Amino acid sequence: MGRLVDIGDTALYVEERGQSDAFPLLVFHGGPGLDHHMFGGYLDPLTDDGRYRLVLVDERSQGQSPKTDPSTWTIEQMAHDVTALANALHVSDNYATLGHSYGAFVVLQHAVDHPGEPKGTIVSAGIASARWFDNVADELERFEPVSLRKQVADSWAAEATVQTEDEAARILGDQMPFHFRDPTGPLIDDYVRNVPGGRFSPDVLRHFATQDYGGIDLVDRLAEVAHPTLVLAGRYDRACPVGAGEEMAKLLPAAELVIFEESAHMMFVEENERYLTVVRQFLARFV
Repeated sequence: MGRLVDIGDTALYVEERGQSDAFPLLVFHGGPGLDHHMFGGYLDPLTDDGRYRLVLVDERSQGQSPKTDPSTWTIEQMAHDVTALANALHVSDNYATLGHSYGAFVVLQHAVDHPGEPKGTIVSAGIASARWFDNVADELERFEPVSLRKQVADSWAAEATVQTEDEAARILGDQMPFHFRDPTGPLIDDYVRNVPGGRFSPDVLRHFATQDYGGIDLVDRLAEVAHPTLVLAGRYDRACPVGAGEEMAKLLPAAELVIFEESAHMMFVEENERYLTVVRQFLARFV
């Protein structure tokens, strides 16, 4: 069961898993335009030993969070929402964050804007500069199998004009092969079966697709981060390449870099056991 949490100018829908007194990991989804369902049950084993609890968040205007003025749809505002949520949950002095893909942009921006506030930040399949998106066009041109190339390329282009939730679901489904190391492997179908119930936010997806996905630009500010960070990157990631993770790890003052050698963008699916182990080891220093 989830609930809406008032954060001031709006509310965020959250679903909590694990014991209520366990160390909280605030988890932020990708997209933009997805919701907490994108994680399915893949992260749930983190709660098995009672040490950690997951707080899965539907970001501003996405999922079951109420709609807000589009002028507030920025990475900076969503990073501020992290602090507001921690305060509202009364965990502001003792929590960590994990963001995947677009969610990684949010938690990285939060780490820069609120240094030392979370105990730790986990940047999963993220970038610190939108210039890394320049590589996507090249990846689309050489994407294999060729039989899926047009489908995947068209899905990226359609993000800028998407209008309905059904369209958004179809676009993101068509794009899924781009985000797995093996574009025709069984893990994609397994993933789709394991993440039912998700809501899509076409207006948010369209908004960010026409604005360089928020235009993240933090390279020159990474030295300001005052708490430990864990940077997770997939060796075969076509959207947020491994070089972006390596760049972050060099510039963040207290960073650990882990590269998933058998994964593309969806490491928490493609190498689930290792992903969980690495996250547990990072969180253990705070408990």
